[in-house]
Amino acid sequence: MEEVKTFELTREFADSLKQAIEQGNNDFIIQSLNGVNSADITETLEEFTTDESKHILNLLDTQIAAEVISGLEEDTRKRFLRVFEPEEIAGYIDYIDSDDAADILNEVAPKAREEVISSIESSEKAEHIVDLMRYDEDVAGGIMAKELIKANINWTVEQTTEEIRNQAENVTKIFSVYVVDDQNKLLGIVSLKKMLLARRGTLIKDIYEEDVISVKTYDEEEEVVAIMKKYDLEAVPVVNMQNKLMGRITIDDIVDVMTEQAEEERQLMAGISEDVEEDDSVWMLTRARIPWLVIGLVGSFFGAEVIGLFENEIAVIPIMASFIPLITATGGNVAIQSSSIVVQTLANKSAFRDSAIRRLIKVILVALLNGILLALLAFAISYFRRGDLDVSIIVATALTCVVILASLSGTITPIILDKMGINPAAASGPFITTVNDILGLAVYFTVAYLLF
Repeated sequence: MEEVKTFELTREFADSLKQAIEQGNNDFIIQSLNGVNSADITETLEEFTTDESKHILNLLDTQIAAEVISGLEEDTRKRFLRVFEPEEIAGYIDYIDSDDAADILNEVAPKAREEVISSIESSEKAEHIVDLMRYDEDVAGGIMAKELIKANINWTVEQTTEEIRNQAENVTKIFSVYVVDDQNKLLGIVSLKKMLLARRGTLIKDIYEEDVISVKTYDEEEEVVAIMKKYDLEAVPVVNMQNKLMGRITIDDIVDVMTEQAEEERQLMAGISEDVEEDDSVWMLTRARIPWLVIGLVGSFFGAEVIGLFENEIAVIPIMASFIPLITATGGNVAIQSSSIVVQTLANKSAFRDSAIRRLIKVILVALLNGILLALLAFAISYFRRGDLDVSIIVATALTCVVILASLSGTITPIILDKMGINPAAASGPFITTVNDILGLAVYFTVAYLLF
């Protein structure tokens, strides 16, 4: 068994590989990457040009090269595949699971895609890939793999074991065997342990379990993630409307989905409207950031207008202006905290069991308690530093009102967005802070006006 090297990508290593490519020193490249995990090679190739990467891949074992291509970032892989002939892509796809192969083919130009499919050595695999490409990428059918082990309910344990041997090359991860009838309808599962312990001649129907959790091909990927997390599954079968077994989704596919979702929500919360990476073009990075920056800028103008409405009050008590950052920052922070909790709860639908009124009462009570504590602290600091009782009362009162309103807006906004079919994570970014800046200023000066 070949030993896998402990690997760390350094600038010196990348430079030495670049130099070896320029000098045509293929022996050095082969020796340097021999035994290195495919994931580490993928990370390395992210630092290379397309032509350099292709040169390295041509020197690797086809199986390893296929794993490297499968692990590349989508944008990198799109650029990368343009320099490959359809026959070359087909050669790598022979070693890639059908779900990953379908993703790769969706990144290829339509004309080249047909040539790749026609060049795939296994006609069965080609059919699997074409079948998977019919589904949207964000539903169970789009993330499932066709490779699995299934057994007819009337088979013996020996027949099923022989099927496992026949499919061992195609199915790298075997968690359990799915049991079907003559029409390929899913009936249950049988564990490998039960098969090993069964006596010779035992029929699958005598040892299989009928209780099997499955998902439909049209189920949203978020639902699949929730099911696999809830029941702690390593794999879940996918069935169609007639309950026919279509494929399976394994835990590594779900980890990829969860990573993508977390990345999307992180970028939305940061005010980035597109999926971008640091090494993307200047135009792509600008386009992804500018929408929310414009919204923030427009919101700031509205905030300035609110301040302008109370110029006379500020002229009489100039010290009020010094507390504007306190009001806006606290309101924004409270709103982000509230919306973040709601977004997290919305991801787990079962957690929303309380009635809307009870949840609202709870939000108000928490906001009231936080508002009072913050108001007392703000009053003490303001009075200690300024010695002005009236201003300290205004700041404390306004802060309490702002905290309550910010909590309500931070709670309600993501729920409304979720009902509208918009990712509620958008409510946790610049949108909610901009709205609460305007709201906080309006409340602050209105309280000052009313108290004076």
